[in-house]
Amino acid sequence: MAKDLTKERVADYFINRFTMAILPGENKFCSEILEYEQEIFVEKRPMEVIDQSCRYFGSSYSGRKTGSKDIANITHKPPIVIDPANSIYFFPTAASTKANCAWIAHSFVKEYKATKEHDTEITFTNGKQITVPMSVGSFENQLFRTAQLRAVISSRIEQEQRKINMMLLPKDEKEINAFYEQIIRKMNRF
Repeated sequence: MAKDLTKERVADYFINRFTMAILPGENKFCSEILEYEQEIFVEKRPMEVIDQSCRYFGSSYSGRKTGSKDIANITHKPPIVIDPANSIYFFPTAASTKANCAWIAHSFVKEYKATKEHDTEITFTNGKQITVPMSVGSFENQLFRTAQLRAVISSRIEQEQRKINMMLLPKDEKEINAFYEQIIRKMNRF
């Protein structure tokens, strides 16, 4: 069962690690934000919240969209990483230009099912449920594509972290030699 959520109205909002969904609001100029423990109404369209949040974390929606295309070859309704450091990934329920487009946080989806009206009912990790106007097949596709993007980016971040760890904390002579060989290979490229 969903917890009692408090409702707040704000002029500005940045996506954070508690943001579960960004839904179109009561009119086309506002959004309803579902966070883990509260609902917030913001005086910006969902796309504005997405772009502003991407910019807050050093990119833009356009840049993140291009990144999704380059990394995972996803061109139609691409999922995006808002903040890779905190593993915040969102996917759209429709084309981002559509007024009914909602954005769902990948990490908060607990389960989903088709409704009688052929929409999708989503249950979030806090028990909150919403229904989005898309088929369960389309929803599943968006969920899986976001997982693919997340896996590739996480793998790249982990690979870079291993390189840093090896450089800072080599464990033995074998690791030290491997590190120097890698540096030499990179230098030979130039």
